Amino acid sequence: MPAEGHSVVCHLDRILAEREMSLAELSRRIGVSVANLSVLKNDRAKAIRFSTLTAICTELDCTPGELFSVR
Repeated sequence: MPAEGHSVVCHLDRILAEREMSLAELSRRIGVSVANLSVLKNDRAKAIRFSTLTAICTELDCTPGELFSVR
């Protein structure tokens, strides 16, 4: 369930599966902790830094619109 107060859904798990990449590998490549990425992946995040969003989208070759949707 998304973090309280919003209906934004993260699709990081699906995109990682499509890219055949683990959360640990993404963490290593972009320099963001596995714990922080896990919070995002499991829809428990309340915010994301633009620098983190940029790094994820660059590494996974996706757009913010592919990474997130509004339920």
